[in-house]
Amino acid sequence: MNALTHPIPAFDLTRQHARLLPELVEAAREVLASGHMILGANVAALEQEVARLCGVEHGVGVASGTDGLYLALRALGIGPGDEVVTTPFTFLATATSIVRAGATPVFADIEPDTLNTSARRIAEALTPRTRAIVVVHLYGNPVAMEPVMELARARSLKVVEDMAQAIGASYQGRPVGSFADAAVISFYPTKNLGGCGDGGMVVTRDGEVAERLRILRDHGQRHRYVSEDVAGINSRLDELQAALLRVKLRYLDAFTERRRVLARRYREGLAGLDVVPLAETPGGRSVYHQFTVRSARRDRLQAYLKEHGVGSTVYYPVPLHRQAVLQERVAHPRPLPEADRAAQEVLSLPMFPELEVEEVERVCALVREFAVGSA
Repeated sequence: MNALTHPIPAFDLTRQHARLLPELVEAAREVLASGHMILGANVAALEQEVARLCGVEHGVGVASGTDGLYLALRALGIGPGDEVVTTPFTFLATATSIVRAGATPVFADIEPDTLNTSARRIAEALTPRTRAIVVVHLYGNPVAMEPVMELARARSLKVVEDMAQAIGASYQGRPVGSFADAAVISFYPTKNLGGCGDGGMVVTRDGEVAERLRILRDHGQRHRYVSEDVAGINSRLDELQAALLRVKLRYLDAFTERRRVLARRYREGLAGLDVVPLAETPGGRSVYHQFTVRSARRDRLQAYLKEHGVGSTVYYPVPLHRQAVLQERVAHPRPLPEADRAAQEVLSLPMFPELEVEEVERVCALVREFAVGSA
């Protein structure tokens, strides 16, 4: 076993900030000196830079990824009476944003190898009231988007990519965010491109959708103090957050490559065990927001790692179709066995760019000890 004995956290932002602190402080100083705190030059620049990264023309900074989902749906005309098909295995905000827009979630089960939904699963959940699909690129691994878009085009459905965990990922050489009518990014601090507080962005190739988003994020105003839509909310990305994110954006490619290196070491170290890493989507390139494994003895494995100073996280212990808050909000409830099984088996191991290879090797050694010793 590796000789390292210090605790290994599931995630540690302090390592990144220690490295980038001089640049972050200078960026913050410039914003404070400017006195321009809302929708300033840094927000505009970040919108352009992130849109370019996603292969589209427009970015609209918002206050959070959650707000971005709501605003994207509203900007695409989704509202009361509409049904929106999405995955049951993701963070609650994906479904509650549909409800917030006035629409009704319909859940499509997931594929067992990636835990993403698929065109096949989505097709099973479509009804005459379906107006949109929200796909989630779970753990940074892209959904197979071309079959989803073919299905959507055949049924004249809007598509939103929830890429909160997947900035920089791609499918068949195209960046996620470039397939759908709109795509939503989260800048929550733990994300691959994380700020120092809340923040988000919606990207789109459609100029009319982008203009609609800009109105909706600012109280429904096109002109100050004159609102034209009560669906508008206060959801503007802070200038300070944008400046800090622009510093980190310069390093995103390097962060992603490091995550992929660490993921390869995990796969090598866990080969042959009954603790099984999730597969990458064929034709896809994951950015490994999480490195997630499946184990029928998940809870025992997590306890074993904790005993030995290694952090881990369960994303997600309760699938959305089991969430009490949604029980009266979901249309056409049906058995979702793959989502139920995943909730009992998934465990995300430590993963962040500043993680040392030796730390990954220690985690793998502990997992192997557990797997062999408790077989």
